[in-house]
Amino acid sequence: MQGHNRYGHIALALYVAFVFVQSLFFKFTGSPETVYIFEGKLEPWAASLGFAGLFAPGGIFSAKVVGSAELLASVVLLAGTFVARWRVLQGLGALLGLGVISGAIFFHLFTPLGVAVRNTDGSSDGGQLFIMACGVWVACAILIWQRRALLLGLLGTKPAAPDAV
Repeated sequence: MQGHNRYGHIALALYVAFVFVQSLFFKFTGSPETVYIFEGKLEPWAASLGFAGLFAPGGIFSAKVVGSAELLASVVLLAGTFVARWRVLQGLGALLGLGVISGAIFFHLFTPLGVAVRNTDGSSDGGQLFIMACGVWVACAILIWQRRALLLGLLGTKPAAPDAV
């Protein structure tokens, strides 16, 4: 990596891990905010489409399942960030993070959840969750791009030469 980019990957990985890890308390303890999002907004929407149980406790997209994926992405991302010989893990963590956060962005945009989450008490988060999700998406995409050669190496492929793209 060149001079000014030398530590950028660390800042990006720390941002992603911070956003994911700070939400774990809410997802793993059944906080009212999380219950409202998963069981009060997303579950009824999924049930109306014939997919009841998808976001309910024990469902494939329940808060604990999503939180577990965020935790795994954070651990793998940070391991690859701070152990140079494991740098490919940074790319793998970013891939997992991008997948998880793409789902979050989708559900903010295309379900009753909305960009600005309206809570049970009528207050709004002002789009804070959505904005953080977009930031995580961008950070993961940049990390994947930066680690593309390592990731393609896992597949036995080499990236095209820059002038051939």
